[in-house]
Amino acid sequence: MLFRRRKPDGPIERIRTYLWPRRSFSRSLQYFSKRILRLRATPHAVAAGVAAGVFASFFPVGFHFAIAAVLCWLIAGNLVAAALGAVFFGNPLTFPLLWGASWETGKLILHDRLPQHGPPAHLGEMMHHLSFSQLWGPVLKPMLIGAVPLGLVFGLLFYGVTRWGMIAFREQRRKRLAEKSARAKEPSHPAGIGSTAR
Repeated sequence: MLFRRRKPDGPIERIRTYLWPRRSFSRSLQYFSKRILRLRATPHAVAAGVAAGVFASFFPVGFHFAIAAVLCWLIAGNLVAAALGAVFFGNPLTFPLLWGASWETGKLILHDRLPQHGPPAHLGEMMHHLSFSQLWGPVLKPMLIGAVPLGLVFGLLFYGVTRWGMIAFREQRRKRLAEKSARAKEPSHPAGIGSTAR
């Protein structure tokens, strides 16, 4: 295949690239923004999709794409934009911050209903044994409840930014195409015409 790498990346290199892009983060941000702006959907659909992906990123793994898909269906969002938003906003670098913020926010909301002994002492052991009944009360329930207000705030923020960016990008492109069309319609003047006769 044309432009295929001579030596395919191994599993370790793929993980490293996923965690830390080959190029700078600014290049990755530019690539992401271009992918979003070039989607063929209405500004609302794209912005709503990105907002749904951002909203779903605050929830624990396993809920992301299901929540994003349901939310897209409810608010007429674009599923591709939701997937891009979820992958960009929720990734291995940001998951600890997002989930920690969700857990702390949930603890603040449920301060009267949580056990008073603080975080579970054997969280690593419970995660290892996948004891859902033990994880639900002290960990998952606060995370799920705390993810809702945080997801709404950041989702609305990304909705506004994405919608504004889509409208501005399409207006600039419309003007650029109009100028190009106007230049193409201008009559060409052969050399010598218009010169004063002697």
